[in-house]
Amino acid sequence: MNRLKASSAVESVDLPNCHLIKGIEAGAEDIDILPNGLAFLSVGLKCPGLHSFAPDKPGGILMMDLKDEKPRALELRISRGFNLASFNPHGISTFIDDDTVYLFVVNHPESKNTVEIFKFEEEDNFLLHLKTIKHELLPSVSDIIAVGPTHFYATNDHYFSDPFLKYLETYLNLHWTNVVYYSPREVKVVAEGFDSANGISISPDKKYIYVADTLAHEIHVLEKHPNMNLTQLKVLKLDTLVDNLSIDPSSGDILVGCHPNGQKLFIYDPNNPPSSEVLRIQNILSEKPVVTTVYANNGSVLQGSSVASVYDRKLLIGTLYHRALYCEL
Repeated sequence: MNRLKASSAVESVDLPNCHLIKGIEAGAEDIDILPNGLAFLSVGLKCPGLHSFAPDKPGGILMMDLKDEKPRALELRISRGFNLASFNPHGISTFIDDDTVYLFVVNHPESKNTVEIFKFEEEDNFLLHLKTIKHELLPSVSDIIAVGPTHFYATNDHYFSDPFLKYLETYLNLHWTNVVYYSPREVKVVAEGFDSANGISISPDKKYIYVADTLAHEIHVLEKHPNMNLTQLKVLKLDTLVDNLSIDPSSGDILVGCHPNGQKLFIYDPNNPPSSEVLRIQNILSEKPVVTTVYANNGSVLQGSSVASVYDRKLLIGTLYHRALYCEL
């Protein structure tokens, strides 16, 4: 109950210029924004043990152009041959190589674990599927950060892939979850011992990897080495369940989508819905990082916030299985 913060309540922190994004009704679990303001949203995640407002509808990738005065969410078409019917996207990450934009998507088709790599073709609002990656060291992938055209770090939020063993592992608090580095030449565990490794991101200077440990209420700062191994530098303790992490490109601050009360996520009650919270962390490498609450809601507007991403004073907040919010800061 303590790991879930089951008795926690949230005090509202409102933002003045916000509205729910039309067309998102069943979650936008992760969001990644390109330097030109194009935002990708991973929608429609279905996860065992979690509520779904659209259990029979496959997931997809939406795009918003945040340079538009009134940006709209448009679903991207995906190339033929990719199994859209079982598409169940989770964490996402973009990588730009010269002028080519790659989109990496954690996918759970039929409860499996894969990483899909797409090439984004902006002129046609189109994703060309390039590759499906499966590996025994990727049994329960949650989030991903791309560091090359076919290279990435990924978090496993469980050690096991079997649903019952996952439950047992979490209940027994085994701390067996980890971070894996993947490249075509080498796949290896580069950090381990997490309660439930979840969101992952990289510092603007590419020197540090940030990992959210959800049930431990922590963000780990890991130093990245030339051989791609990671060593722990510090741990920031918070008073909430931390989910996905993103970087404010203008400041280097970390934005965190959080769950103040994790029990409400797993035992869904429409009369007492899960709350939402977004934190901003400034100067995480310093002795005293500054943590501020950007947004908080008791579930009356937004339920189960999992991610927050910002571009040019425009903020997107996504959720595990509810709506998504667009705010002008």
